[in-house]
Amino acid sequence: MQLANFIGKGREGVRSFHMNTKTLRNHLRTHRQRSGLSQRDLGLLLGSKHQTQVSRYERSESAPSLVVALCYEVVFRVPTSDLFPGIHARATQLVESKLAELGDDLGQRSARDRGASEVAKILTWLRDRKDQ
Repeated sequence: MQLANFIGKGREGVRSFHMNTKTLRNHLRTHRQRSGLSQRDLGLLLGSKHQTQVSRYERSESAPSLVVALCYEVVFRVPTSDLFPGIHARATQLVESKLAELGDDLGQRSARDRGASEVAKILTWLRDRKDQ
């Protein structure tokens, strides 16, 4: 499974987002058990008639769609990045790497190139983002 399934297909960097059980690691079972909800109860809250999919998510056999992940956030009042730390960590690693590549690429362009003001704006944003 790839991050492309979540945010759209076709980007080279996104294609490299391979997920395994470690990447899919999550805290869904812990939060469900703390709440006292059964898998069936949670499945109904998430719009499923069966507990099977909830069980798959809890065992890290599959990743939920963005909508389902956000529904988990609403149910448990816990940010998705905390519910799915493995996916969040891998996505962060991928995006930060691509941002660094973008900065390197744009930094090598000449100030006389077409679109120099747009490049300068992006480079400023990247610098400000890094300083935060």
